[in-house]
Amino acid sequence: MPSAALVHIRDSRPHAPQYQDLLDALNGGAVTALRAAGWDVDLRPAAEQPLDTLLDAARRADVVVILGGEDIDPRAYGSTDQRPHETPYHVAADEAQLAVIRDTVAARRPLLGICRGMQLVNVALGGTLHQDIPGHRSSTGDPFVATTVRFDRPDPISAAGDLLCSHHQSLDRLGEGLDATARAVDGTVEAVRHRSLPIWAYQWHLEHPRSASRQLAPVMAALLAASGAARTA
Repeated sequence: MPSAALVHIRDSRPHAPQYQDLLDALNGGAVTALRAAGWDVDLRPAAEQPLDTLLDAARRADVVVILGGEDIDPRAYGSTDQRPHETPYHVAADEAQLAVIRDTVAARRPLLGICRGMQLVNVALGGTLHQDIPGHRSSTGDPFVATTVRFDRPDPISAAGDLLCSHHQSLDRLGEGLDATARAVDGTVEAVRHRSLPIWAYQWHLEHPRSASRQLAPVMAALLAASGAARTA
């Protein structure tokens, strides 16, 4: 049975219970879909556990997944806050997840980033972010919008139905070794892969309960297979 360490931000947000409910639903979608596909799943809150515990969980997993959440502190990529509307940062989670990413990259182990997780992968590899862009989330009702992307290389979910986005930040300068593999119609980078390491990342929410069985589970299986092929090449 393959194993996955899913690293999110936190289990509790007393200041933002509705947002916590939203993220709980996304994380739950990931856990449910992966377990149904035969994965052993370990969900870990980066801001609420010691770094050594997080690193141990990541090192024991076949694939490490960095999940979504709030904006990344721009100091992590050498910038200042340029957003029109300020929202809280989770600096402890930023630092812990970046440490997990860098440890996973150094060991050349499979890594998947989703939404904020894709942005963290980019930052960990020296990239930067656009801090506010329009058109990639809804401001009323359901925050997810279906996006259309152009894939620049084969992808296990290129025909998997709606790609659900909910983000207002995006990749600017790509991190070292990353190539854009999918873009939205406005040019926004929506997926990246590393040229030589088993690192894939997506800006849309593969783990949404409406999508996870059709998108997240196939991507995880393909990433694990690709990493094995890379190790034996």
